[in-house]
Amino acid sequence: MICPHCERNLLRKERPGNRCGHCGRAYALDPKTNPLRLNDLRVRRVAGTLTDGGRIGIVPDQLWYALSRKSLRGSEYGEGCMGTAFVVAGLVTVIAFFAEEPFLLIGSAALVLIGLALAGARALGAGRGLPPVARESFQAQVLSPWRSVYGAPPPGVLDTARPTAGPAGTGVGPTGAAGATAVLVCPDHAVVAFLVADGLPARHGLAVVRSVAEAVAAPSSGPVLVLHDIDADGELLVPRLREALPGRAVLDAGPPLRTVRALPQAVPYRDLRRKPRPADLRLLAKQGGYSPEELKWLGQGWRFPLVGLPPARLLAVVDRVAERVGRGTDPDRRRAAELGFLTWPEAAGPDPVGGR
Repeated sequence: MICPHCERNLLRKERPGNRCGHCGRAYALDPKTNPLRLNDLRVRRVAGTLTDGGRIGIVPDQLWYALSRKSLRGSEYGEGCMGTAFVVAGLVTVIAFFAEEPFLLIGSAALVLIGLALAGARALGAGRGLPPVARESFQAQVLSPWRSVYGAPPPGVLDTARPTAGPAGTGVGPTGAAGATAVLVCPDHAVVAFLVADGLPARHGLAVVRSVAEAVAAPSSGPVLVLHDIDADGELLVPRLREALPGRAVLDAGPPLRTVRALPQAVPYRDLRRKPRPADLRLLAKQGGYSPEELKWLGQGWRFPLVGLPPARLLAVVDRVAERVGRGTDPDRRRAAELGFLTWPEAAGPDPVGGR
């Protein structure tokens, strides 16, 4: 690996105890021992991309997903065991040939069958979509070693490990619920923290909540914007809100499942502890709009998380939707928008929000 300090190429024996054998300085992550095979330079590079060169702050969960994308695309299921089985089978076969021991040939055949079974399971997708580091373990396995070396998270990553008092356990300050003209529902605490840190709720007068019950109790009778993971729970959130808030405008601000699944750069993952209940799948089937293959995909626990969206793009989309909702609820802003004071030329240059 490359030393993040002196940029010397280090062999394994030249970096004992996560310390460069040339410059003597400590580093945080070694690809030989880290389950995500990370090194400090890669973490800095990915964080720089996510923060748009330091122009926005991100939460650790967004960094976790970006660093896990490569492993989520493939599978390491049984990789070590499969290779070991074939190697040992070959050695046993050679020994059996010279020793003329039939039982060794039987053992060798058994090992080959085990290796073939593991290879078949991998071909069928076993282990795919399972992150080597769970989302809730990212702080301990990646960011804690980073802090111990550098004293702070990677540049541009918000320090959510030291929460302050805030609503809905966001780990941030007030969301500007007082005098809110609309409600933003987002069950993902990390995404809420990200939006609040950017000042988006206060900028648009949004009361931010995380559940149907909190949306019902929110101090606003205005429209309801919904941000959710693309999974079984997320697909049911909008109809549940519409049922709980009759007569209110409930707008789904996220992309449809079918659209995201067609994007080659979108990488889903699975959380086997959060597989949907059969009752939820029946509700989705009754709701309509899903193919049998999509229902099976959701039932297996696959999901596209909000933290997987490019942070600058997520801000731009929510900013734009919230602005349009604000025009519809505020007469002065609506009239200003009609006169063109709050509109942006869509085809002229880069997105002004995404480029902030």
